[in-house]
Amino acid sequence: MDFILEGLLGAVKLLLSGSGETYSAIFTTLKVSTLSIIASLVLGIPLGFILGYAEFPGRRLCRTLADTLLALPTVVVGLVVYAFLSRRGPLGELGLLFTVPGIVIGQTILGLPIVISLTAAAIEGLDQRLRLTLLTLGANSRQLALTSLREGMYAVLVAAVTAYGRIISEVGVSMMLGGNIKWYTRTITTAMALETGKGEFAMGLALGMVLLAIAFTVNVLLSILKMKAEP
Repeated sequence: MDFILEGLLGAVKLLLSGSGETYSAIFTTLKVSTLSIIASLVLGIPLGFILGYAEFPGRRLCRTLADTLLALPTVVVGLVVYAFLSRRGPLGELGLLFTVPGIVIGQTILGLPIVISLTAAAIEGLDQRLRLTLLTLGANSRQLALTSLREGMYAVLVAAVTAYGRIISEVGVSMMLGGNIKWYTRTITTAMALETGKGEFAMGLALGMVLLAIAFTVNVLLSILKMKAEP
């Protein structure tokens, strides 16, 4: 128990001291996770809407594939993207391996199935009378899409928060595609794994506390948005 308490005190001191190494990992994490969730939402919401709203051949197969990819292991994503970005891979000439954009690509692929699947579920769960009412009122395709998304906005926000939680807490993609390079691609999770392995328990705890604070803040923002969305 003393070991844990000493670690917590050391973690607080480390955060208050403004340790450059600690805050570098925090800022890198915020940067890559923010870019990754934006890319996941830009790509995933339209695809999820189409999957949940439109009828087309192979829709059921696409839905099953999106649901299956929800449990995609992070190391598998890291391995596949690594193969593409490595020097011998088809995208090796771009020099993205062990860079921040390389991590963003991997994390976007990680978050995309969550956004697509949960957005599709949100659209499928809407009252079917909504579509009929809008069609009766003469709404065009764009108005149908925007109104349906607005009605399912909270569920889409939950999809975004769920995807962000998976992205910010993953280790495999950041480790394999970022290389855990100090001051450059080292994130909170990779730094926690490294420092704890070195016996720097206080620094691992400090980074863990920051990670929990970020998750808590995101959930509080979601609750506020939900309250504002309620009539």
